[in-house]
Amino acid sequence: MYQRYAVYFTPPSGHPLGTFGAGWLGWDITAGKAVPHLRLNGLPLPVEQITATPRGYGLHGTLKAPFILDAAYTQQDLYDALQSYVAAQEPVAIGRLQLDSIGQFLALRPKDVDPAFPALVADCVMALDRFRAPMGDQELHRRRAANLSPRQDELLRLWGYPYVLDEFRFHVTLTGSLSDSEQAQTRAVLEQALEPHLTRPFTLDALCLCGQLQNGCFQLIKRYPLTG
Repeated sequence: MYQRYAVYFTPPSGHPLGTFGAGWLGWDITAGKAVPHLRLNGLPLPVEQITATPRGYGLHGTLKAPFILDAAYTQQDLYDALQSYVAAQEPVAIGRLQLDSIGQFLALRPKDVDPAFPALVADCVMALDRFRAPMGDQELHRRRAANLSPRQDELLRLWGYPYVLDEFRFHVTLTGSLSDSEQAQTRAVLEQALEPHLTRPFTLDALCLCGQLQNGCFQLIKRYPLTG
């Protein structure tokens, strides 16, 4: 049994971006194990410090945020529901990814978004929400400490996460919070290192069910190809 479950976008096994991301973060989400960090010259801080916050989540883009499985369901119920869901869904374009700043951290974001992509993600969030255990008061207060807008607070109460539906902004987090100068230096290094891995557009062709291990890190449980 996992502590929490999540539905992510992750590159398939052996994809160059996935290999780079595992080395950069020091955690291979596909294998579910720690790996040696890449050593890139010119960083303003040790890579272990830059990536400490996103490390345990692995290289991923959130589709349905981590949730505790409701006691009314079993793991197999969740697996079966995902298998049924993907059988009715077609792959959708994510497009080209580029390195971007989101507040004080760096992430990969799509250059242009095909409307079919966020529409599918929204549908996935709602279709699987019955498996999410109700949010406790402690988690609710923690989320609200992030200075949410009224709409984000509404989405938090309805779906357990504030950045869904019309507030969804797909991103693949690469760093924790950095100062302006640290971010600028890190960005220069990452842009050069990532250049060969971002030459082609990406497609959401599978939903990746991931589980949180006892050490707090996430690992891939199964890729569910979109076959509709």
